[in-house]
Amino acid sequence: MSHHLPESQIPAPCIINTGVVVNKLDMRRLLADLGRVRYIYTQDGELRSEGEGDVMEVFANPRRSTLVANHTLYLNLYSFDYLELKLLPQQQTCFDLVQEGNCLRLIPLSTPMQERQERSLNVSAIEAMMEQVLSARWDAEIDDDSSEPF
Repeated sequence: MSHHLPESQIPAPCIINTGVVVNKLDMRRLLADLGRVRYIYTQDGELRSEGEGDVMEVFANPRRSTLVANHTLYLNLYSFDYLELKLLPQQQTCFDLVQEGNCLRLIPLSTPMQERQERSLNVSAIEAMMEQVLSARWDAEIDDDSSEPF
């Protein structure tokens, strides 16, 4: 006789700032709102590459690669076995994407709130610029209309 609880009664994990995440959907949720990051890539504990870049896309596709080039990161969750959340000595969270002896550490250089504010400011700036362009165009059209002889 088996005394296993039905799956629906097992509580979902609760991870606060530190822990290991293996579910690809949870990994994606954690990484999707990263903006600018510092990355450190190590193989068997040896530094191979480091730099800064923007996380452009986070996806899960067994036929595509994780790409880090030209200050951009395209992260394929199938490139990694798990994600480990850690707190650095400065109480900053880092994300270690691990696969066998390889680790791609991502250290956020901004928070999701800062990223949203910057995007909002960028949208506002673009809207203001468009208003100026349209206004200048209308002024030019009015000037053209008034210079025509009757």
